[in-house]
Amino acid sequence: MRSMPHAAPASLAQAVSSIPDPRRHASVIYPLPAVLALALSAILAGQHSVLAIAEWGTRQSAAVLGRLGFGAGRTPCQSTLQRLFAKLDPDAVATALSAYFATTATQLGAPTGVSLDGKALRGQLQYRSSGCPVDLLTALCHASGVALAHEPIEATTGTKAEAELTVAPALVAHLDWTGRVLTGDALFCQRHLCQQVLDAGGDYLLLVKGNQGLLERDLALLFDPPAGSDPLPLLDQREARTIERGHGRQQEVRHLLASTDLTGYLDWPGLAQVFRLARTWLEHGVARRQVQYGITSLDPTRGTPAVLLALKRGHWGIENGLHRVKDVTFGEDASLIHTGHGPLVMALLRDTAISLLYRAGIRRVAACLRHWSQYPDRALDLVLLPPPVRA
Repeated sequence: MRSMPHAAPASLAQAVSSIPDPRRHASVIYPLPAVLALALSAILAGQHSVLAIAEWGTRQSAAVLGRLGFGAGRTPCQSTLQRLFAKLDPDAVATALSAYFATTATQLGAPTGVSLDGKALRGQLQYRSSGCPVDLLTALCHASGVALAHEPIEATTGTKAEAELTVAPALVAHLDWTGRVLTGDALFCQRHLCQQVLDAGGDYLLLVKGNQGLLERDLALLFDPPAGSDPLPLLDQREARTIERGHGRQQEVRHLLASTDLTGYLDWPGLAQVFRLARTWLEHGVARRQVQYGITSLDPTRGTPAVLLALKRGHWGIENGLHRVKDVTFGEDASLIHTGHGPLVMALLRDTAISLLYRAGIRRVAACLRHWSQYPDRALDLVLLPPPVRA
């Protein structure tokens, strides 16, 4: 007898019920929402592979299986899960998840950063004769750590940069940009992306490198003119500085200098300020320095040097808080799933699990997974109940 998970309104389990089921109706034994609820609950309980998810399901009590929408002793096996995940449309899965997390609140009175970055599913690369090493482009909220939207990247013959830029407009279109600031590396410093974000009511803060050579040269001439030349004095210069320790570095200093001197000169959509970010640090006794240039549509009132520095620093939360957690805690790079859309679907489920944890205020992810492996009802609550209300 087919059943559905006991999902409350506004729960994730209810949100995934909109995903089209690719199986023939007559052959469906386990409803898709129940299977996805099972998979997410198992991942939240520390199960990393499809085999582990299937085995976790067989070990659960009748009460747990009942909440998930399964009869006692009836859960999908590994091959059933693999076939289903291989057939699922990753775009439909990403759209449903994006709609669910899209309401993540922005901070009132302060620009909220949204990072864009791509990630490869390295475990499947050995099964490819060609193709792009990036498989998923993600938009992550700086403040909450929640993955707001995804755009799958199918295998192409293009480069990493070409693949990410091809799907970036679709990813940007998924989001409400009101009160949000697009942050990214120099790859996303593109006129059409900046204009798209501005048209949607948002802002941008992006690095400038060689892919925008003329723009990079203008910024370098403003902030660091060549030796022997007569530098023009900066009519507007505002700065912020932070000093930090850690990560094997002794006293890392970040110094951001912002200016509006080029606002009327540069032909770039919505440009309000340019900046130079200089980082100096000692690493194992060796002095190091890095200088980067950037642009932003935030005016000096909203985009003070301290705000710009915080947004730039917050961008890399997508590497530390999402990509690294997926690889180290969830074993994504070690995963050998490679059939059909299975790798992308599993990557989306891992992103979802991490976002659910962060939204619930949980930051010690590995410890939480160990604990929930013994208490599965806690994992089910995140999947089957509405989001927790936090003051």
